[in-house]
Amino acid sequence: MSDIGDWFRSIPPITRTWFGASVAFPLIGVLGLVHFSNFLLIPELVFNRFQLWRPLTATFYFPTGFLYLVNLYFLYQYSARLETGVFDTRPADYVFMLLFNWICILITGLLINMRLLMIPLIMSVLYVWAQFNKDMIVTFWFGTRFKAHYLPWVILMFNFVIGGSFVNELTGNLVGHLYYFLMFKYPIDLGGRSFISTPDILYRYFPNRRGGVSGFGVPPTRRPAAQEPVGGGRHSWGQGHRLGAE
Repeated sequence: MSDIGDWFRSIPPITRTWFGASVAFPLIGVLGLVHFSNFLLIPELVFNRFQLWRPLTATFYFPTGFLYLVNLYFLYQYSARLETGVFDTRPADYVFMLLFNWICILITGLLINMRLLMIPLIMSVLYVWAQFNKDMIVTFWFGTRFKAHYLPWVILMFNFVIGGSFVNELTGNLVGHLYYFLMFKYPIDLGGRSFISTPDILYRYFPNRRGGVSGFGVPPTRRPAAQEPVGGGRHSWGQGHRLGAE
């Protein structure tokens, strides 16, 4: 048991919290302490009966089985790699990414009657990791090897084969793409304005740590030709900091 405890404590803190909750809620359902129906995202119960816990429980609960274990592994692997890689020393930026993706997935879930949000959120994180590591060669099932850029779509097809649906995976991939485009691709690669940034309030609770990027992937740097206008008109409600900027 001490080995398991040491391993769990070695997981980066944000990923550890997410991973722990994603183990705890399915376990509660398996043990029958709370009926699993209380964990599902049901819009009528959220808005009409004010069962406001459902968006959170739907994020951490998933029926146990092979598909659950596979996605729990993806959560551990790729969330930890992002947290200790691109977002190393910048936990507020990582929390903001999770919150942005979660809100987008939640809105989508409410619109299309999606009951569980665990897989979309995991896939959105995996998609962002893949964008930062496009040319890395990854090994998937049965020894197949390909560039990480294709990994989110390979997993989409894999989960479709074993689970019979791809809506969750597609939602996660699209939300991950939206975050990456707004945070990095458009303002940095294309020289456009920044539409999203980490609010200052998150830096108060998750201050930057000293050190450098030490994991997989690095954030793109702004192209020299892309000039910020002098005295730019960004909102002061809580000015954020773009990842990779001082």
